[in-house]
Amino acid sequence: MRTIDTIEIAADPDAVYRAARETERWPDMLPHYRWVKVMGMETEGQRMEMAARRGWIPVRWVAVQRCVEEDRRIHYRHVGGPTRGMRVVWEIDPVEHGTRVTLIHELALQTPVVRSWIGKLIVGHFFVHDIATRTLRVMKRLLEEKACAEPSSPALDR
Repeated sequence: MRTIDTIEIAADPDAVYRAARETERWPDMLPHYRWVKVMGMETEGQRMEMAARRGWIPVRWVAVQRCVEEDRRIHYRHVGGPTRGMRVVWEIDPVEHGTRVTLIHELALQTPVVRSWIGKLIVGHFFVHDIATRTLRVMKRLLEEKACAEPSSPALDR
């Protein structure tokens, strides 16, 4: 199962990257995130427990985050919870008037029920797509407000 969500943000790509990689601050910025707890470092990256809401439904997972600053890429590998095995990539790329952010979620669904079309709809659209698009919309609003408040913002000089 693969879901792709994209948004353009009128803000500097480096500012977008910084906000996206500071996952432990997401609950302060994103109202649908309940908590992010850093559990420690591993050879692959930072291990964290993450919890959000899809509407009134609480969801929780454990992921390992690996940031690649030179490419503005953030990789997550879900190692615990119902989405164990999911791989997520944040692609943060400059565009003419700011930044394009693309979230790619890939999950090999193992359970026959979850592998069915209804399982893919529930996991892919109801949970993953909903939380991802909400994350992108709120980040867009916050980063564009911040860019407008900073008169020397590179995103506004273009």
